[in-house]
Amino acid sequence: MLNDKEKIGLPKPREFFQVPTLELARALLGCLLIKQTPEGTASGFIVETEAYIGPEDRAAHSYGNRRTNRTEVMFGEAGLVYTYVMHTHTLVNVVSAQKEKPEAVLIRAVEPCHGIPLMQERRGTTELRKLTSGPGKLTKALGISMADYGHSFTEPPLWITAGKKPEKISSGPRIGIQNSGEAKDYPWRFWTQDSPFVSR
Repeated sequence: MLNDKEKIGLPKPREFFQVPTLELARALLGCLLIKQTPEGTASGFIVETEAYIGPEDRAAHSYGNRRTNRTEVMFGEAGLVYTYVMHTHTLVNVVSAQKEKPEAVLIRAVEPCHGIPLMQERRGTTELRKLTSGPGKLTKALGISMADYGHSFTEPPLWITAGKKPEKISSGPRIGIQNSGEAKDYPWRFWTQDSPFVSR
């Protein structure tokens, strides 16, 4: 009997994550994000990301090399899971860049794929477009939590595998970082053009 990893797809190798952060933010688009839980497995194609370039980026949690219990995982190797809570919502990021260089890519939205009934139950809505069209929505729908902090995206229960390559990618300023000086204008948000599942 095949397990979910074999049925849905094998995780991307560690080398996939070991590229410059802006490059990774684009490469993640179209990949499948999968979470295995006791209730079942749910997944979605990544359609929107935001890059955070560590110490030089006023919008990053690690700006100025800030090292706290929350940001500690950002100083680790590329491909680790960085989850944090914001306004009661858990948000999920992919740690990027090399060790001791705290950078990450926020996964902002996904297109529902496997386990849609489970996602609808978790989110309390049947409307596909609203299920995972935001960073807090997608973690609730997929069952991603703070328990995933520090794990690797290269193995279950939370992993990233190949999906479908987007035809066109758009970029623009990141969302919700108005108080970050010049960083609020950096075009470091990337999304699959024309996808109805993008957050805005």
